[in-house]
Amino acid sequence: MSSRISGAGFDFLKPLTPSAEVLHQELEGETVLLDLNSERYFGLDESGTRIWTLLIELKRPEAVVERMLQEFDVDEDTLRADLADVLTRLLDCGLLQAVHAVE
Repeated sequence: MSSRISGAGFDFLKPLTPSAEVLHQELEGETVLLDLNSERYFGLDESGTRIWTLLIELKRPEAVVERMLQEFDVDEDTLRADLADVLTRLLDCGLLQAVHAVE
């Protein structure tokens, strides 16, 4: 049985949202992100784009895990580790932020 908090202690239950100063546009299956604060561009490949899209829709990384397990033939522990890595990088770059008040 896997924990809902795994992947080097990543909290899959905490809702996340794109930062207010980040613009995003999908182009040919990939996503380009522009951080208006730093004026830096970032690119997401097809898998990163799917994660970004699901996170916008579902808010909670745990829900993203559940959906991706339905869509892809992947081991849950591997998915959680990879997702924690991607989301941690997006958070560290200021592209995502934690949602503190949830409806």
